[in-house]
Amino acid sequence: MTSPATATAPHAFAAVSPLLTRLAAERATGALLRDRGTLFLEDGRIVHAESPATPGLDVLLTTGGGLAPERWREAVDRAGARRQVARFLVDSGGLAGGELEICHLAAIFDAAFFALSPGSGPSRFRRGATHWIGSVRSVPAAAVERETRRRRDLLDAVWPYPLLDTSPVVPRAAAPGQTITARQRTLLGQADGLRTPADLAWVLGRPAFHTLLDVRRLAAAGLVDTPHTPAPPPAVAPLPDWMTEAQSPDVALLRRLRDALEASL
Repeated sequence: MTSPATATAPHAFAAVSPLLTRLAAERATGALLRDRGTLFLEDGRIVHAESPATPGLDVLLTTGGGLAPERWREAVDRAGARRQVARFLVDSGGLAGGELEICHLAAIFDAAFFALSPGSGPSRFRRGATHWIGSVRSVPAAAVERETRRRRDLLDAVWPYPLLDTSPVVPRAAAPGQTITARQRTLLGQADGLRTPADLAWVLGRPAFHTLLDVRRLAAAGLVDTPHTPAPPPAVAPLPDWMTEAQSPDVALLRRLRDALEASL
């Protein structure tokens, strides 16, 4: 008899990108281009990634970090042509090596999540292509694929409504006594009903995936609207008369139940 673990193994370990898997095995060097992003490889390992859906390393370091924007521009102007921007930032004292590595790894995993998404179109590989950021740290392709799968599963586990990821974030008032973290409060403070999660990531200087995750958690808590299809949802029945004020259920829970019912129709 096939065990549950065996039965789910092919799905669990399916390659996110067969071409990336093959390039890693070949120890290839170049750029893997997809519609939603690009992965740069060196000897089969990922050394950089970027996506139009995510803030770049510059935004993470300047808006979200402590690097002055003029220091970043100086590094690009003076070392970009030599593909040594990262080395210049550290050697010139503009940035600590540890901070650069942390932000660079965040940028790689963030951009890879979108570049390797199912709707990112066909893959193309440009052999020998390199990125002007230069050498910081490399990551095994298998680790990037594994993290991409984990992040997809995590989003659905938190609140399985992908429309949230591309819709304007519309805040809701917190229920009486409902706790909001400082991080959530900062995000909600920038959510004007027009900005999407991607817009908020750029404004806050945060990785786009982490912003998606924050928005889904807020939606699960009833603190932002969960968008639905254009079809008008049926009217939600009022609470029964027997629910007195002393017996009233948690407001945030009712909101989550209502959103789940409406989204399933």
